[in-house]
Amino acid sequence: MAAIASSRLSDLFSKMIPASFCQLLAKVRTLRNHLLLTPFGSSYFTSARLSNQISKPHERNILLMGPPGAGKTCVGQILGHRLGMPVIDIDDDVLERMWGMSVADKLSEIGGDCFIEEEGKAVCRFAATGSVISLTGSNPLHSEAMRHLKRSGLVMYLDVDTEDIMQRLSRMKVNRIVGQDSGVSMREILHYRKQFYEKWLDARVLCGTGDSAEDVADKVLRTLVRYEDSESEMFVSTRSQMSSDPKFFSDVVIEGLAPDGGLYVPKKGFPKLEPSEWLRISSMPYATRAVTILENCIHPMDVSPVELSTMVCRAYGQNFANQSVVPLKHLSDHQYLLELFHGPTASFKDLALQLMPQLFAHCLPQMCNYLILVATSGDTGSAVLNGFRNLKDSDRERIGVLVFFPENGVSEIQKLQMTGFQEGNAKSISVLSDFDFCQGSIKQMFGDSSLIGHLAVEYATVLSTANSINWARLLPQVVFHCSAYMDLLRSRTLTFGDPIDVCIPTGNFGNAMSALYAKQMGIPIRKVICASNHNCIISDFIASGKYDLRNRKLLVSDSPAIDILKSSNLERFIYHASGGDGSLVRDLFLNLEKDRIFKVPKALLQNINLEVQAGWCSEDDCLRAIQEVHATTGYIMDTHTAVGKVVADRIHDKTCPLVICSTAHHGKFAPAVLKALKCQNIPHDPVEQLDKLCTIGGREQKHDALLKCMTNGGHHAHKVCQADYNKLTDEVESMIQDSFLRVH
Repeated sequence: MAAIASSRLSDLFSKMIPASFCQLLAKVRTLRNHLLLTPFGSSYFTSARLSNQISKPHERNILLMGPPGAGKTCVGQILGHRLGMPVIDIDDDVLERMWGMSVADKLSEIGGDCFIEEEGKAVCRFAATGSVISLTGSNPLHSEAMRHLKRSGLVMYLDVDTEDIMQRLSRMKVNRIVGQDSGVSMREILHYRKQFYEKWLDARVLCGTGDSAEDVADKVLRTLVRYEDSESEMFVSTRSQMSSDPKFFSDVVIEGLAPDGGLYVPKKGFPKLEPSEWLRISSMPYATRAVTILENCIHPMDVSPVELSTMVCRAYGQNFANQSVVPLKHLSDHQYLLELFHGPTASFKDLALQLMPQLFAHCLPQMCNYLILVATSGDTGSAVLNGFRNLKDSDRERIGVLVFFPENGVSEIQKLQMTGFQEGNAKSISVLSDFDFCQGSIKQMFGDSSLIGHLAVEYATVLSTANSINWARLLPQVVFHCSAYMDLLRSRTLTFGDPIDVCIPTGNFGNAMSALYAKQMGIPIRKVICASNHNCIISDFIASGKYDLRNRKLLVSDSPAIDILKSSNLERFIYHASGGDGSLVRDLFLNLEKDRIFKVPKALLQNINLEVQAGWCSEDDCLRAIQEVHATTGYIMDTHTAVGKVVADRIHDKTCPLVICSTAHHGKFAPAVLKALKCQNIPHDPVEQLDKLCTIGGREQKHDALLKCMTNGGHHAHKVCQADYNKLTDEVESMIQDSFLRVH
């Protein structure tokens, strides 16, 4: 085996991994596309072309599914006319012909208890190809019938607003439907049935309030085009050239960092939802909002809607202390706080990292192990370790997590949260340096062909990352920015189209970039305000267009999660603001790596200032804000939220509502918060510090999951590593040896 582990073969593997896996995934996906459905792309949307296609026995049906009153019959007729396809209504053309009587008469004859079974048996005897088929509202309640139908086509769920359905049923004089027992209201039975529609859909057609049948038919056609044309939702590197190969969502989740050192972004940007669709979403709970929004951002051939819904419900169902998941609270006047800290590790990172590990495991090829490398300035580490720990056993066997954090750059409570993970496939190691060194070392490992090849050959292990450079980390954060606006709509603080500003404590720029992506999806965000502490390189850049690392040292602060000088996601922002100029982005960041400085052109700086403002505050200002807000409102902010509050007070023009992202619970930074609140005799023990905060803020401000996470972690000894790249790579190999069996 020594010959196999030669440097030549290692170099060969470094070129193959993870690219070869991504190519394999692409081939499998292409094959699956051909097996699952006949193309419905825009080039097929002519009657003549479709008429030639429908005679072929392998052509798929378009199955319209939804509750009674969803308009399936009308929409089906419109689609059939536009596409030149036969139209079949299950009620009129199948059931009534088989039974020789009306559906109403059959229901009256056999009763509701037997009807669904008889209906299901009839549907199982039905066969058609190349047709638009309008299902009954009760078809999805019969599993065998739905499996039979799905084998022949694509199920399009017409997700219509309940109020619209109620009005239509009232006009149709329908006051009872199949399965509606005495004492059960129409609204209750419609809600009950929704679970069955969610179970069988291949694609959702989100219908806005008041959409006509023509509107819905248009949306069905767009959804069909999207379903077939997976290549329209490819990803490219921020440093991409015209000849660069685009990647699928599954590819970028696994790879993390692009081979050219850039970050992955959607080639065609984000989809923009219509105002009527946002109004529908505003009435939904958070998990449902997340599913509906993310379905538009993740192609169903990468993650099906049913699988995505399962993941989202698992992520946000029981893991967040607040029922709203991310409650929006009015602070004062025009200011609102978006509380993002109710997850298991008490920071906004949980919103992404309860979902991202599931997406990662879903996209994994079966032929190798993966080690997730993470650099953290405090919050990401514990959130990653917690999120991956919650995976299924079969997934944890192939996925390891190694976290590097600065020994003297995180709070004591953050350290306790991370060092509690020292067994199995999850581990944290501190480094005698800062976050930028940890993050830079991980990026260097991804570009180290010798290391990559060695790990692939020797251990069948591939490196990836769960930092916000990974697209699956960034994407879920878009949801909570959308959700904040939805809450303002639901409370009637504003009407759709009214602008808001968002203020975000900013270090690595991932959260700020997520807000800009929410804006691209149609949320009326006017300005994103980036708030820095005295490590104010972002605010300096926004003001001058110059990103200068020369003679700048990272300073320790009371808000350590934003103690960052090399902001990774700024690369995505410059790509976004430059209109996707990969060559410019590549040159700028190569200059930064070489000379530790770059400056953007004047026109680009103007574009940047159209979307983003920035400011910074001192340590004294941060602590003073905590004290003043508590004195006037009784609310206790953490240090990062306080940074946002100070900057917002200084630069926001107060002409629209302002949402300040509260990114962590104040308990994670208890010593600084207690100091700000003028507390005497601050305890040294972290648990006692949390108790002290509860005596000040009240039991309702206690974070039980934080206390549990800390208590479980205990006071474990942890490994401390020198600030040496080779030492860190040794730790990586040691982790792999401990976690995975050698190939040989």
